[in-house]
Amino acid sequence: MRALVDLGDGQVQALDELSKKDKRSRAALIRQAIDDYLAKRHSKQEGDAFGLWGKRKVDGLTYQEKVRREW
Repeated sequence: MRALVDLGDGQVQALDELSKKDKRSRAALIRQAIDDYLAKRHSKQEGDAFGLWGKRKVDGLTYQEKVRREW
């Protein structure tokens, strides 16, 4: 898929410098940057859920067994 994105002159210049240094296309650098951003956001969302049960006084397994007995 193609996407049209407006970049500032400084961004284009910085990308061009990195492109020459890394011997990769500007498009490849942008794709990598997007992949890195998405991975960071995804891992942050997973981390936000970590430890949610920790403040509860009841053991998670005990609670689960109790709730299932109610079915």
